[in-house]
Amino acid sequence: MLTTRPRGTNDQLPLQTLLWRKVEAVIHQICADYGYQEIRTPIFEHTELFKRGVGETTDIVEKEMYTFTDRGDRSLTLRPEGTAPAVRAFLENKMYADAQPTKLYYLGPMFRYGRPQAGRFRQFHQFGIEVFGSKDPVVDAEVITLAMDFYRRLGLKGLELHINSVGCPKCRMEHKQALHEFLEPKKDSLCETCQGRRERNPLRIFDCKSPVCQELIFGAPTVTSMLCPECAEHFEQVQQYLQLVGVPFAVDETMVRGIDYYTNTAFEIVVDGIGAQSSIAGGGRYDGLMEDCGGPSTPGIGFGQGLERILATMEQQGLVTTDDSKLDLFIVTMDDKAKQRSFVLLEQLRNNHVRSDHDVMKRSVKAQMKQADRMGANYCLIIGEVELKENKAVLKDMTSGEQEEIALEDVVEIVTAKAAGRKNNG
Repeated sequence: MLTTRPRGTNDQLPLQTLLWRKVEAVIHQICADYGYQEIRTPIFEHTELFKRGVGETTDIVEKEMYTFTDRGDRSLTLRPEGTAPAVRAFLENKMYADAQPTKLYYLGPMFRYGRPQAGRFRQFHQFGIEVFGSKDPVVDAEVITLAMDFYRRLGLKGLELHINSVGCPKCRMEHKQALHEFLEPKKDSLCETCQGRRERNPLRIFDCKSPVCQELIFGAPTVTSMLCPECAEHFEQVQQYLQLVGVPFAVDETMVRGIDYYTNTAFEIVVDGIGAQSSIAGGGRYDGLMEDCGGPSTPGIGFGQGLERILATMEQQGLVTTDDSKLDLFIVTMDDKAKQRSFVLLEQLRNNHVRSDHDVMKRSVKAQMKQADRMGANYCLIIGEVELKENKAVLKDMTSGEQEEIALEDVVEIVTAKAAGRKNNG
């Protein structure tokens, strides 16, 4: 073998791809139901977009980006997240001139360099939504509700929604000073990363996974406890809207997001059983990001979630099935004339959306029946010399074993009806 796939990447084989398509179908449907439109951005962008948009002090920019110089000596980066590219597209295409709000969603591969582990890959796929143009807290609640509704439609259970407010620049500045003073006598005990964070962005220390830093930060002032009246009112209204539609949540004052652009509402959705990283989605409001990227002041909010983590959660909860990979019909033929007739029938059946196939390996009739069983066919249609002379075929139900003779001219109508009946019955 010439080579193997790069570490931290995966091949999605046919059965896995089928499951992905089912999840993606739910994504497209729920976004349509909520009035969101799909956007597709390049897989790589100018590096400056992520440095300015995501934040130079974040782990993503400092440690995880796949950055390279192209032949024109330009610094480009494989996109590590979807919000900054959506903001760039919004600005570059002057979507702010349209009636607001702008409600977008995206679906595609992202790239971050990190240690691969359960549910975490270097190339991963992310579904996210973005709303530009409104500061109304009802939008925050809608974004969170869409995420929870998405999981409900997939059948996921055991989810916990954690919400917090990280305030506005004014709140953050006051909190930064208070936190800096709180950590002053403890600064030398912080891990090396958090010693740097203390000077540049102390809020990120709350996100440190080091048990030592977690102990040192215990009892520290939180942004939530220092919100200005406007931010406090916004956070209260978000909670009220979630309560109105029965979305349960827990306020977690120590929760911060790993990206610098968040303001006000921040949230994560967590679930057990998918490895060291329990979060399957996260997002929040970013009212200053447009300006950071060189555009007019435009509020925004959104979330992103990795599809690999969603599939891992579905598998862990027993929600993964492969029923849709089964054939509706496999045609067994006994000679070349029967194969010719079956080829015409296959074309007609497939145009009626009947999942059907036939033998192309010159197998015996017995071997063809075994192949039909391996492929999970619900029915077999058997055509031989006798059947052609009598203008009929034998239709066998592979579950019950029952057989019936049907006229060849009725095959398409009968099989189409039976296939539709099975689908409608689940």
